[in-house]
Amino acid sequence: MISGRRFRIVYHARLKSHLRAIDRRHHSLIREAIESQLTFEPDVETRNRKPLRDPLVFGGAWEIRFGPGNQFRVFYDIHRSALEVNILAIGQKRGNRLFIAGEEI
Repeated sequence: MISGRRFRIVYHARLKSHLRAIDRRHHSLIREAIESQLTFEPDVETRNRKPLRDPLVFGGAWEIRFGPGNQFRVFYDIHRSALEVNILAIGQKRGNRLFIAGEEI
């Protein structure tokens, strides 16, 4: 069992359009990765979880990478006082290009 404070995951409403652009067979993988990696210690830097140097258009101070070939990206903010992780965007890397909701970022 993991010890520590449990963070509540809050999904932004715009994520529905982000997920529509990703093949449905990956949706459960994305949900499981978010819940397993961000429920406890979402602000601990790891090999595939890191703070962003420059915020993206939609915001988000942190990023996690996962999936086959680390092709998926989840961008999020942490509100420690409320014990919340706000998921702001979900994207997919194709080569050196990032797509969110079917649009290249």
